[in-house]
Amino acid sequence: MPRFILGSLALLLSSAAFSQVSQSPELTIERIFSSPALSGNTLREVKLSPAGDRVTFIQGRDTDRDMMDLWEYHLASEETRVLVRADSVMPTEAALSDEEKARRERARISGLRGIVDYQWSSDGRFLLFPLGGNIFVLDVSSEDASVQQITASDEFDTDPQISPDGEHVAFVRNQNLMIAHIETKTTWPLTLDGQGPIKNGMAEFIAQEEMGRNTGFWWSPNSDAIAFLRVDESPIEITRRYEVNAQQIDMVEQRYPYAGTPNVTYQLGITSIDSTPSQRELVWVDLGEEKDIYIPRVNWVPDGRSLTFQHQSRDQKRLKLIQFDRETGTQEVLLEESSPTWINLHDNLYFLQDGSGFVWSSERNGFNHLYRYRFDDGAIMPLTTGPWSVDELTGINEKLGLVYFTAAYPDPTQKQLLRTSLITQSPEAITVISKRSGWHEVVMDSTASVYVDRFSSVNQPPQLSLHTADGTRISWLIANELNPTHPYWPYLANHRGGEFGVLIGPQAQKLHYRMIRPPNFDPNRRYPVFMHVYGGPTSRLATNQWARRALIDQYMAQRGYVVFTLDNRGVERQGKAFQDAAYQALGRIEMVDQMIGVDWLRSQRFVDPDRIGIFGWSYGGYLSLMAASQYPDDFGAVVSVAPVTDWRLYDTHYTERYMGHPGIDPEVYEQGNVLTYASDIAKPLLLIHGMADDNVLFTHSTLLMQKLQEEGIAFDLMTYPGEKHSISGSAQRQHVYETITRFFDRHLQPD
Repeated sequence: MPRFILGSLALLLSSAAFSQVSQSPELTIERIFSSPALSGNTLREVKLSPAGDRVTFIQGRDTDRDMMDLWEYHLASEETRVLVRADSVMPTEAALSDEEKARRERARISGLRGIVDYQWSSDGRFLLFPLGGNIFVLDVSSEDASVQQITASDEFDTDPQISPDGEHVAFVRNQNLMIAHIETKTTWPLTLDGQGPIKNGMAEFIAQEEMGRNTGFWWSPNSDAIAFLRVDESPIEITRRYEVNAQQIDMVEQRYPYAGTPNVTYQLGITSIDSTPSQRELVWVDLGEEKDIYIPRVNWVPDGRSLTFQHQSRDQKRLKLIQFDRETGTQEVLLEESSPTWINLHDNLYFLQDGSGFVWSSERNGFNHLYRYRFDDGAIMPLTTGPWSVDELTGINEKLGLVYFTAAYPDPTQKQLLRTSLITQSPEAITVISKRSGWHEVVMDSTASVYVDRFSSVNQPPQLSLHTADGTRISWLIANELNPTHPYWPYLANHRGGEFGVLIGPQAQKLHYRMIRPPNFDPNRRYPVFMHVYGGPTSRLATNQWARRALIDQYMAQRGYVVFTLDNRGVERQGKAFQDAAYQALGRIEMVDQMIGVDWLRSQRFVDPDRIGIFGWSYGGYLSLMAASQYPDDFGAVVSVAPVTDWRLYDTHYTERYMGHPGIDPEVYEQGNVLTYASDIAKPLLLIHGMADDNVLFTHSTLLMQKLQEEGIAFDLMTYPGEKHSISGSAQRQHVYETITRFFDRHLQPD
């Protein structure tokens, strides 16, 4: 297919705010990964208290950005303070269990320490958090705000969840579902058969990694029962892989569901929480005759009488929302979605408190939009419409009939908070609530009266503010202003927000890009290019936000590179047709679009066409290898970190969603295999991989190493003992980017 440009549009984000700074020290990789964090306060897990009187969050320390403590902003006093310092509860860090290490790796928080998760009780009295394998609660209603230890076991307790009435905590210990009474501290098991391949109340590997489901149990609204999944992993063959650490090599047995191989089987149960086994009731929900399925979501109906679960077919082309009645044992299919390619999962399900129906999002009309479903007559009413996609349903005010949601609006480079009506049939009549161009991550209270906005843009690191539902700011929680006291202040003079633009693809699709020019840019010079790619279906890079990669891109621009990233067909938030173009074409359709970006770069007089380098991690690493092998003459240097090379070695849920089943469509897997094209790699290549990666297994890279060696192709290699997919060790994070920089500098020679 010819690579051509039909048009382009660029928007330059002003850097005038930084002109007041006359000089700037050199930004270094070491400084990027040291403390205090250059982005300012490291905020995680922002939540509103049930009473709406406080905002809580986890924050890293100035002296140690990876040590997390629990904080609050109190609205009445306008005071921000530490609620719990992790080392005041547990002075010495406890060793994590293998299960907890895996959970943190799946959540991409494996480098964090201290308090990494917490939750409010429904009555607003307790804050619950796990630490060191035990469970603690902070009683915010007491004058001294005392911390109580609920469990004190030699075993590692994971995934604690407090009951809606605030009396019990459910958690997982040794693959069994457990209960603890908060007042008496007594504990008892709800299941006993968890061992080996049987896991109760736990999210299986692909649920955590690919489905966005991090738990395997759910409290009923009235706290009398728990729904849970009993997962049997025995159909999955044991993979014996080696984790190479600095001082030893561990042989790990992992049930890894390779594409085309069997998955887990499920049982969905509802158990009462009685401490006496003879009094405990257990009901199993009929999941149907087809066992080769996925259960991506489970939700209770507000009255507690019914439970719903989502039933997804193995090929992910059909999804049913099924309601189970606890009293009668009957089931009803509330809705069914289908697609010739795949169904994207989401969490946009809200059951109306009046029992009239529910709100759900669907891509049935090309873009993800909200719909209201009625129980009485089965009517389906669209609540939103337009050539843009809804991200999250953030809140519903049933009393006023208002629905709040975030969306890729007005284009996919942004995330804005919007509002529509739950009642009137005018889905095109929406109101934009958020005020600033950029990226708004929103958390609303249960009545959709107020919300917390975590805002950032390419020129503003994350800020936290409290707003009324109409967008009026009540107060700053963390203003994170770029002033002389901010850690990033010394580097502002050389900061560049970048240019956003659109290139037109071969089928008239819009390809959004972002480009950062070096400081002191001279249009009469020719610069090398640092092309930062991802390209996978689940994430965009060309967005107006202060993302994790922001400082790395700034660093490369300040070293004299033009930094360029483009979102190709296949990625989310731009409509289903834009995504579906990648179906059974991974590694090929993305490169057609990426090469449109390369051709456009070459048409710019300030770009040296012989010094274009490409870098990516994970899916981006895969795409970098496809660039090196399919277009060997177009790149001066290639860096690939933790890449997939053979999709038959990746997991079922992700791979089969986009590629189909390898037993049915083997040619698709061959066409998407890096090894099919690897013999054509000609330009300098740096391959990087963690030697204990349990997501994209180290095998992906060893196969490529062997292939390149057999073909006599030279390449550079850097491996990290003991590191997993994210390479999260503090020294290792710094080392990997210093290694990447040296490689590009050596081969692309920036001025």
